[in-house]
Amino acid sequence: MFEPVIAPSGTLLGLLQRGRGDGTLHALAAPRAEALAALNQCVLHDPRQDWQVENRSLYYARLYLDLDGPLAEIENHLFSPEDLVDDSDTRTGLALSVLGHLASYGRDDALMLLRRYAAYGANWAWALDELALRDDDAGLRTLAGPVLAHFPETPEGEARLAAAVRDAYEPRPWSLWETIPAHAARLRAAREQGSFSRWQRQLSADGPRPGWSVQAVFDWAAEGLRRGTPLHVPAARCLGAVATAEDRPEILAAAAGAAGEAARATALHHLVLAEPENPAVLDLIELAADEPAVAAYRRMCGPTALTRARTWASRPDALGEAAAALLASHGTPEDAPLVLTALRTTVRGSGPDAEALFTLVDGAGRLSIGCAAPVLRHVYRETSSSHLRGRAARALAATDPSFPAGFAVECLWDCEETTREVAAHHAETADARVAPRLRRLAADPAEEEEVQSAVRSRIAPEQLSG
Repeated sequence: MFEPVIAPSGTLLGLLQRGRGDGTLHALAAPRAEALAALNQCVLHDPRQDWQVENRSLYYARLYLDLDGPLAEIENHLFSPEDLVDDSDTRTGLALSVLGHLASYGRDDALMLLRRYAAYGANWAWALDELALRDDDAGLRTLAGPVLAHFPETPEGEARLAAAVRDAYEPRPWSLWETIPAHAARLRAAREQGSFSRWQRQLSADGPRPGWSVQAVFDWAAEGLRRGTPLHVPAARCLGAVATAEDRPEILAAAAGAAGEAARATALHHLVLAEPENPAVLDLIELAADEPAVAAYRRMCGPTALTRARTWASRPDALGEAAAALLASHGTPEDAPLVLTALRTTVRGSGPDAEALFTLVDGAGRLSIGCAAPVLRHVYRETSSSHLRGRAARALAATDPSFPAGFAVECLWDCEETTREVAAHHAETADARVAPRLRRLAADPAEEEEVQSAVRSRIAPEQLSG
């Protein structure tokens, strides 16, 4: 998948791509054709950094409702020639999720489009999952034939069908179709085969066995590394089960590099849990300072690790980054200057989307670093990650006195439910937009319970119905 191209944060498209509340507010104030063009651009070309953790579908669906947006562009996208060669979730998943929310809001055109795509589209499984949550039994029954036609009645086709039934995110359609006489025998056999295959995989799982030695664990980790599958973390857990006091010299030697890269990584990950207050373990980490050593250090949070972090936090490498993250997560108020310096340095050097910012932003809020507010506001405005923006909003709520009357108001329209929850707790009701928005969130059946609970904590029941 290509990295999405994100427009500047000051443009309508950039705001909508980021899922910011201001995106909805600006779209509703813009010419309708311009707003719909930007909205369609977002839905047809997923702008998320990580579609598995960032939300956009409900945000875009609500805007389609507010704009009374037609679905022709989505239809053309779903049934374009590209669908014949690309069945990836990243191409159609967002559009299908938007249609699912629209169907929940009563848009029959969205429901019909989902049914049609579930019958004939390449990413039919996603569409079927959306329908499993929203369609009635009669509508789902009509899809049995078209969906089962994806699986020819050959040994390969039956194996694929068994896997589809076994791995279905929403089992409701398959269970419903099993009650249809014409398909019952085939689907029952597929379900039984799927269960048998899962049992076989569990029995034949390759991995540690009782009675393994420390060297056997190291060998298993090395074999995984040769196959391109690092196993040092599970191998470290195994080491904790098999190692005795007599094995400690061998483990320390391996941690120093005497038995190869896989053994060193395994031994370090074991030692940071087995001997978290041993300065010698930290010396080994500092000596290596590579990816396995840094990963092992990230598992530490005790007093000795914190003391060393105060020394390492200014290092311009991955170990320095890990040390700053440890102080952000577990440091004391006296560590605020180091966390603030790391936050500023990271934004300056790596930009507002840097992965290291997630922990540092949380730390700025946890430690209530008031002078971090300007850089937090910058991260909030500029990051393309709605997940990181939500963390920035929480940190601003703890550090910025202007947050309730500022960003908290637009956060009521944000794409992330956790960000809307923060806004519901903090948004200044003196703003004329806030109370009507809170009432709408409270009445919306698609809204998360946590958000609605936050709304109810701010507004009396008689005001919610007003």
